[in-house]
Amino acid sequence: MKIQATSHPDVLLIEPDVFTDPRGFFMETFHVKKFAAAGLPTEFLQDNHSHSVRGVLRGLHYQLQHPQGKLVRVVDGEVLDVAVDIRKGSPRFGQWVSVLLSAENKQQLYVPPGFAHGFCTVSEQADFLYKCTDVYTPGDEYGIAWDDPALAIDWPQLDYLLSDKDSENPVLSESDHLPEYRTG
Repeated sequence: MKIQATSHPDVLLIEPDVFTDPRGFFMETFHVKKFAAAGLPTEFLQDNHSHSVRGVLRGLHYQLQHPQGKLVRVVDGEVLDVAVDIRKGSPRFGQWVSVLLSAENKQQLYVPPGFAHGFCTVSEQADFLYKCTDVYTPGDEYGIAWDDPALAIDWPQLDYLLSDKDSENPVLSESDHLPEYRTG
């Protein structure tokens, strides 16, 4: 298992060792000792599975009182996954990372608490799995606009399908509820 920083050192790309033979493949997607050695969380409290069709854009979401670190991967299809540093006081505030996750490349991304997270399905459909370090808490979910011009996220050019809630999220500069940056 290879674990490396992306262009943002807090967002980590995980490339599992994949063993293939005529029967198919095998890979570890989580190993407590390897995750601990890399500084990743080893306790996840909730697993989610999202199925989406081409053009579905979900996000950019975060929780404030119950922030979630997310270990994300795609088991069918392909998505562009995006993490945005929204921690007030962070030296990388407003910077984003995107990674193309697919069933084919089998990569995973760890998005830490304090980041807004979203993805867009670029294949005809996709099954997206993610483990969370805290549980979803109704009333504590916030979002920022996926198309915030100040962020200038390079989303794929598609006919987007968004929820009503996601289409009404404020731009980052107008959000009143943001996490604080903490060192150490």
